[in-house]
Amino acid sequence: MTEKALQTAKFDYDIKLLPAVIFLEHQLSPEMIKGLNIYLDEERKNPKKESLNNGLVGQIHKGEQLSMDFECQELKAFRLMIEGLGGAYLKHFVDLSGATIKPKQVGMDKLWSVHSYEGDYNPIHDHQTHAPMGISFTTWTKVPEQIGKTLDGKDPKAYNLYDSSGAVDGFLVFTYGINQTSDPERLRPTQSRYVKPEVGKLLAFPSWMQHAVYPFFGEGERRTVAGNLNCWDIVQEDKLKN
Repeated sequence: MTEKALQTAKFDYDIKLLPAVIFLEHQLSPEMIKGLNIYLDEERKNPKKESLNNGLVGQIHKGEQLSMDFECQELKAFRLMIEGLGGAYLKHFVDLSGATIKPKQVGMDKLWSVHSYEGDYNPIHDHQTHAPMGISFTTWTKVPEQIGKTLDGKDPKAYNLYDSSGAVDGFLVFTYGINQTSDPERLRPTQSRYVKPEVGKLLAFPSWMQHAVYPFFGEGERRTVAGNLNCWDIVQEDKLKN
């Protein structure tokens, strides 16, 4: 075969992906968003509300971080949905990674809200769960309209991290490796992800993954509902009998 023929020839091949991390995304229904906000509006007025400012990583100067009672009737539908999504996450992890894991029982570990205002932020951190395997999640029920818009009103496609553009003000950022400017030219996929907060968008991710929340500026509340799921090994009945 000639050199020109080799250059234009079609070859059969397979692409093998080597995943570093798996995300799950879900959109909450308007009814569920409304229910969460009603619960949180009432909880913020509760004189017995439980602050988590000393137990969660955060520089929440103007807002607050509150514990949510995931066993209460008002949050039952939300809890069951989250636990169901946790089971789906495990299935897709096995399917996409090829890993073999023991059967798991997924259950809520902790649930909380973060009420952030101008200048509030969460430094980089990960989450701890009681089970060795944990899944974390986050969603937003209120987002100030200026988040996701450049300070000068340019097209969002023009976002960049230069010249005080405001591109990622109020964003959630995940990092799961070392990133360098030269990575694309070295065929190295990025190992970070910026996520624009949007009302009702829910993300599930492994609890070990480090992430941070950048501050935003201007009016409004950035209201987040977040939590962790435990993934416990299922104990077989025949083992209990022995």
